[in-house]
Amino acid sequence: MPSEPLTADHVLEFPGGYTRTTGPVIGRFLTELRDGRLMGVRTAEGRTLVPALEYDPATGEPVTGEWVEVGPAGTVTGSAWVHRPLDSHPLDRPFAWALIRLDGADTALVHAVDAGDSRALPPGTRVRPVWRAARTGHITDISHFAPEVTKIVSPIRTAYRLTASPSLTRFLEGVRDGVFLGCRCGTCEKVYVPYRLSCPGCGNPISEEVPLPDTGTVTTFAINNLPDPRAPEVPFVSAYILLDNADIPMIALVGGIPAHEVRQGMRVRAVWVPEQERTLSMSNIKWFAPTGEPDVEL
Repeated sequence: MPSEPLTADHVLEFPGGYTRTTGPVIGRFLTELRDGRLMGVRTAEGRTLVPALEYDPATGEPVTGEWVEVGPAGTVTGSAWVHRPLDSHPLDRPFAWALIRLDGADTALVHAVDAGDSRALPPGTRVRPVWRAARTGHITDISHFAPEVTKIVSPIRTAYRLTASPSLTRFLEGVRDGVFLGCRCGTCEKVYVPYRLSCPGCGNPISEEVPLPDTGTVTTFAINNLPDPRAPEVPFVSAYILLDNADIPMIALVGGIPAHEVRQGMRVRAVWVPEQERTLSMSNIKWFAPTGEPDVEL
């Protein structure tokens, strides 16, 4: 019969701490850390190694005696996210172990990055060291790295009063009453909407008011993927709509149809809010919806 495997518990421990000499290269690197500087050492081929090594890992040749100050900022080249830090980890909150190539260095060092609640640290992220107040000449003299400040959030509020021109007031009065009011130039006979007091083409005054139907044709449009409180859903369509009998289009929302089905030449009609809810505002028109008529060739 097979016998039970023999086992024995062992503990390897250095109660006073494991002590080793650093040598002139690593010792210089750690001394500079203690003094709050990041230094790299040059190889014979001109590469800068950080952290400093005694031999070029590519050729095996001894490094030169030339030292170069690098950083302090650097770029993340790769990372691994730590969701549940251990007691032995440098941070007591989720963080990333990252490969960081300091500015001026040709190699990357591994260190912790406090990336906040992002749960991700994409390559290319710029980071800077956060130093400990008391330093002893150890890699942990850098408490961790933190991303550079790339944006700020500033609350903005602007209060202003808009005074409508006589022409805009007249147009909004028409919208309140469920009518689009345009105007006809007596010189070029172009019909414009919204209502205005002078012709943008020939510059002559306009006095003839022209009621227009609430039907029209989509001339061009854009599909929007950002939320808008006026939109029926996301994505939604904003379009230039040429009202029947008008010579220039006006911009409005298009609803009642999936965004990808909106097309140039589509016939649409205004969808009005109930009459008792209307004010002197373009919000009286919810949007334009398809009429079901055949498309128009533009």
